[in-house]
Amino acid sequence: MPGDKADVAMFGPKPIIEEVLSKAPGVQLHKTWAAPDHDAFVAKIAPTVRGIAAAGGHGRIDGAFMSRFPKLEIVSSFGVGYDHIDAKWAGEHGIVVTNTPEVLNEEVADTALGLLLCTVREMPQAERYLRAGKWASQGHYPLTKATLRNRTVGMVGMGRIGKAIARRLEAFGVPVVYHSRHPQPGVSYKYYPQLLDMARAVDTLMVIVPGGATTANMINAEVLKALGPQGILINMARGSVVDEPALIEALKNRTIYSAGLDVFAKEPNVPKELLDMDNIVLFPHLGSSTEVTRAAMDQLVVDNILAWAAGKPPLTPVAETPYPPRR
Repeated sequence: MPGDKADVAMFGPKPIIEEVLSKAPGVQLHKTWAAPDHDAFVAKIAPTVRGIAAAGGHGRIDGAFMSRFPKLEIVSSFGVGYDHIDAKWAGEHGIVVTNTPEVLNEEVADTALGLLLCTVREMPQAERYLRAGKWASQGHYPLTKATLRNRTVGMVGMGRIGKAIARRLEAFGVPVVYHSRHPQPGVSYKYYPQLLDMARAVDTLMVIVPGGATTANMINAEVLKALGPQGILINMARGSVVDEPALIEALKNRTIYSAGLDVFAKEPNVPKELLDMDNIVLFPHLGSSTEVTRAAMDQLVVDNILAWAAGKPPLTPVAETPYPPRR
């Protein structure tokens, strides 16, 4: 493709991506969100669009969506998770999908440890206690029943982010075991082939797996029961991974002790039952949400598009869509 401009449709405004791609000599950027009639604009540019910068402001990118762009070659997506994209369909139709891994690993791992500490030691509740004037009027915040000192964390998932979380837990002196589809090479933690067996053996589950059909509701009522009354669930993955109604029931019935959730089934809507519980900690999908890390993710979206536009391999193609594509 070198020598001519590649038409790239960008869905959702992100300043870094917009600024760089607007100036890139090999790219003709189409800002879909800025069009007065979005649908008409997309229909007009669809015949010539070769690339999509999926930076937000779009729904599910499935086969029906991608088939609207007959010359589509790449979908450069913002974020490490890509369960909103039918990558299998893309791979079968010669379209490369890229994501933004690695650059957010440490940030998400930091958030995971923060959420774990907040949940175990009730730090948000203690701050609310202070702000309400109760320290002065009622004395010290009650001693927390939970502690990290006697806990074992079962990692549900041991990918790049999972390994970063596990390293931090080791530094805290917390034993780590893990469950994943296969044992991970070079990982010394005890491996559990069966999630239920691990849930019975630990008192804390840290969930950090991709979303999608294969992991939907994998943390269900049976797993929560196995985790037990001292159990704490931390979800840093996707809301779809946890059976949310089953979790609500488990918390109501004290089947488990508590939960720390960064993700939810129907974001940004959080069930009222969870909002009304004071013994859990809820984050508004903070994950990698710092200016530094989000800028690095933006840049990787750009770099994948620019590499492809120059006729070079994209930097981070997902497993389902290897490069060069099979057409």
